[in-house]
Amino acid sequence: MSDDNVMSSEFLPIENYVPHRGVMLLLDRLVAADEDTAVAEVTVPRDGLFLQDAGMPSWVGMEYMAQTVAAWAGWRARQKGQAVKIGFLLGSRRYEAVQPFFAPGQRLRVSVRCELLGDNGLGMFDCRIHADGDVELASARVSVFEPEDGGAYIAAAPAASS
Repeated sequence: MSDDNVMSSEFLPIENYVPHRGVMLLLDRLVAADEDTAVAEVTVPRDGLFLQDAGMPSWVGMEYMAQTVAAWAGWRARQKGQAVKIGFLLGSRRYEAVQPFFAPGQRLRVSVRCELLGDNGLGMFDCRIHADGDVELASARVSVFEPEDGGAYIAAAPAASS
């Protein structure tokens, strides 16, 4: 994150940045963002969607990453006074997790860094999931698409002042 990033006290609830709702909203909060990066937090739930006896399958980490990219895009849109739009996860390269499950109750920090963002709505992000300070649990490169005519999903509202 750059020195000019926005810190957690300046963020609205996560619902203001992503179109996901109900059980499909997996992130707890956006904690940092700037023009190229974002960091979100999630506490692995103790019950609910996707959870298995051994914990949260590590493949759910891909959705944690995708929702953090969505939060970054939503944060940027709101900074410009624009509406948050729906985007699409196109795929990933080299998703690697060091363990098969995330432990219920474990707090994860999901970081994304924009490597490429085209005028055509295509983007590529380097994504990482950390726990317990700096222990990296998963990483991937994620491809996304935000269509120009995708329409607004969340009504534009004034961005949080700094």
